[in-house]
Amino acid sequence: MTMIQVKQINTYYTQMGEGYDVVCLVGWGQDTRMFEPTQTYLSKHFRVTCVDYPGFGQTELMKEAWSVDDYVSWLNDFLTQLNISHPIIIAHSFGARVALKYNLLYPIRKLVFTGAAGIRPKRKLSTQIRIRVYKILKRLVQLPGLSMFQEDLKKMFGSEDYRSISGVLRDSFVRIVNEDLSGILKEVKVPCLLIWGDKDDATPLWMGKLMEKEMKDAGLVIFENEGHYAYWNQIQRFNKIVDVFLEKDRNHE
Repeated sequence: MTMIQVKQINTYYTQMGEGYDVVCLVGWGQDTRMFEPTQTYLSKHFRVTCVDYPGFGQTELMKEAWSVDDYVSWLNDFLTQLNISHPIIIAHSFGARVALKYNLLYPIRKLVFTGAAGIRPKRKLSTQIRIRVYKILKRLVQLPGLSMFQEDLKKMFGSEDYRSISGVLRDSFVRIVNEDLSGILKEVKVPCLLIWGDKDDATPLWMGKLMEKEMKDAGLVIFENEGHYAYWNQIQRFNKIVDVFLEKDRNHE
């Protein structure tokens, strides 16, 4: 087990290969195993590092709720300790949020996003009504004698990701999903490969198309009949496409 202290948190990571640095950032609630096949595949030409976020996988839980900026700070400290600079970042879902804001502060070589989060979803009328009902009920359960129902209300109206966590992770999740990063897409100047499932219901395809439009140098590859985990379900195809995208970055052959 490979552990280092990052912001006083025991942080688990794996690392393979030699060459330019590739850093894999998994989605919310996932761990390094999700990018293990990609790490193994790319380690023929790169030094590939995968890391568990605080509170997930084998990394310790942080002591207070974090924003995306806090994750960026933690990631920078982690990469600095491992002497990693100008990395290529491969990110799924929540990992793309971290990568987008990391890109604003630190130099990177390229980006690969798959099912990337960060754009606020369009709310259907049913969703808007649900939110209004929740806000009304939230006020009611704050009345004397009704506080015992607060947690039940959160579980009833919260998403699956929200219901599956508690404490500082739940508070962090609320901060994270309420931040819209669409305004900083134009700040991505490096080449970005976007890989999306056309049936993705967590980060719909229109988000990938918007990223392709707003970023200076981005290209979108669509996996037909695939959802949010398109990269995992078609891992061999994903790896080969990424390998072609990074072909000119092989520096040790």
